[in-house]
Amino acid sequence: MLNNIAIGIIVGLLFVSLVILFCVVLIKLYINKVKNYTQQLYQKDIDFQKSLNETILETQEQVLNNISQDLHDDAGQQLTYINFQLENLKLDSPELQSLLEPVSQSVSNLSSSIRSISHSLNNQLLLQQDLFKAIENEVERLQKNPKVTITFEQESDSKKVFSSNEKIVIYRIFQEIINNAFKHAKAKKISVVLKTIPQFSMTIIDNGKGFDKEKLNNKATLGLQNMINRATIIGYKLTVQSEVGVGTTIIVNETKN
Repeated sequence: MLNNIAIGIIVGLLFVSLVILFCVVLIKLYINKVKNYTQQLYQKDIDFQKSLNETILETQEQVLNNISQDLHDDAGQQLTYINFQLENLKLDSPELQSLLEPVSQSVSNLSSSIRSISHSLNNQLLLQQDLFKAIENEVERLQKNPKVTITFEQESDSKKVFSSNEKIVIYRIFQEIINNAFKHAKAKKISVVLKTIPQFSMTIIDNGKGFDKEKLNNKATLGLQNMINRATIIGYKLTVQSEVGVGTTIIVNETKN
């Protein structure tokens, strides 16, 4: 009798254990299914956001290329024509040469500046250049501004090869950071440091007004987020360090192996 009771208890415990084990397996399967579904949704969201960012990037590049072409074909040609007229006027009226020479020089300088800006906006010309050289050339152009001191340093590995997207995105981020330092930060000193050892990094430091990220307005926040999104598209990370009254440091790092 006691043996039968013991066997019954053991069988009951085994049955309960099997039921519990079955429930645990079901719960784990359900949790894994939920996790997989969540990951798929998350991946789809990432893919959609990436696709959207790439579309925006392509649209922006097309607009910049159009502006570059307009500057070259319209404004550039008009300035060339004006300069041609000034030269003819100097030949026809030698007594006016001393008065017209500064005007002629100003037109030439303006034409040169427009040509440089046109080139910096055209991604086809950018793709034909070395990225570091393109940034260095832009820094040299900006160094002509007497109100701001800009320094450039590089530590490069000649083996580093940038893809077309990397070139375009990094260069556009560089342009936007510099523009913000001029326009918003009112910086007097800007430092640009490029490295490819051990991985690529671009560090831009300015001594401008600085800002509190928590108190940025929507427009400024959107501009910052756009740069972060652009960097993410090519597998890079953009970090911002800023202090009111001290300045801002922005670092773009390669995160890919």
